[in-house]
Amino acid sequence: MIKSIIKWYTSTSLLTRLLSGFILGSITGGILWYISIRTGRPVAESVTPYVSPFGSVLIGMLKMIVIPVIFFSLITGAASLPIKRFGRIGLKVIGWYLFCSFLAASLGALLALVINPGSGANLEGWQKMVATLGAQANEYAAAPTPGGFISILLNMFVNPFEALASNNFLAIITFSILFGLAIRIILESSRDKNRIDILNQLVQLIEAARDVIFKMVDWILEYSPIGVLALSITNFGLYGPNIVGPYISVTLGVIGGILMMVFVIYPILLFAVTRQNPYRIMKGMDEAMITAFITRSSAATLPVSLHTVQEKLKVRSELASFSLPLGATINMDGVCVHLPMFAVLAANMFHIPLSLPGLIVLVITTVLASIGAGGVPGGSIMLLFIILQTMGLDSTQIAVIVALAMGINPILDMFETANNVTGDMVCTYAVASNEKLID
Repeated sequence: MIKSIIKWYTSTSLLTRLLSGFILGSITGGILWYISIRTGRPVAESVTPYVSPFGSVLIGMLKMIVIPVIFFSLITGAASLPIKRFGRIGLKVIGWYLFCSFLAASLGALLALVINPGSGANLEGWQKMVATLGAQANEYAAAPTPGGFISILLNMFVNPFEALASNNFLAIITFSILFGLAIRIILESSRDKNRIDILNQLVQLIEAARDVIFKMVDWILEYSPIGVLALSITNFGLYGPNIVGPYISVTLGVIGGILMMVFVIYPILLFAVTRQNPYRIMKGMDEAMITAFITRSSAATLPVSLHTVQEKLKVRSELASFSLPLGATINMDGVCVHLPMFAVLAANMFHIPLSLPGLIVLVITTVLASIGAGGVPGGSIMLLFIILQTMGLDSTQIAVIVALAMGINPILDMFETANNVTGDMVCTYAVASNEKLID
């Protein structure tokens, strides 16, 4: 019997399991909440302490893995940039990716301020959730208290070992990118064969470590439906139908922002560069976009993206083979739309003021964090830790937001990935058109 259950569980697609866990957990939690209201007895509060640890284990796993994922992904990504070999065109590709990421993050922040998810909600349910999750969540280092843009800028450049020990994500991101770029520059400028061989071995070692971490991510994703089930029971059991409002507003906000990126902003940019009908160009990208939507992985969609850009859009392989793999690593426009929405939700839930400098830092942090998403399903969840810590949330507050995000992440992840892959192809085609690399 147990073997049959395990076989059924592992043979069912991860997306199906995640959505099933969320739906079943939501219904179960809603029933517990309803019974508690009707009977006047704390039924949900009595049940959730036995259920929430399974969700807290998932949160703990993500906390365990997030720093290694960011650290190794950013180093290998930066070290793989052929700065000297590709020269001006390579820098143009990187500049385009960063520009689009800033546009996406700015759009996400603007929509989040307009939608204002979680505003005016009754905080009693949130406080119950904090107490329940906080009792089970692993202790996490307190975030540095934001002290303005200058303070955060200075906090990016600290002892890297201290940053790793204290979970200073901004400093970790900064050091990882600079470390990878330093490796790349030495590789391209050195004429010492022995030094080049040693650095290539170092890069291979870091890539191997990254692959090992990604295998651990696969294991965590296998457990994630159980964690989502537990988190959904806890969330809906304590907060009831009132939680539906923030869920709907965040979901519609993220999906709306992504649709604007794909059907408005990208076509405008394409027309500005190519002076062609952008929708005709993007019609040729539909196969890769659908594949990304289904697989929820930029990396897994890469073979389809390469085929689409080279065979349908006639972009030369020397550009496509560089731009698309790079985009799958560092260009995460969908994530940039997604993260500010949960940041504003957190600000409303925990009464954290968001000033203009704070919003600017949020956009910059979102872009930098998105570079380390890794092109794997669910990568944006791990990046929430970076964004929320930068805002000054403590361990239990971060646990609450991540718990909320886990419930609807499978749905958002499909749209995000489609946006990411579309952005990669749009960038590649735009640069190819500008540089006359289209056959």
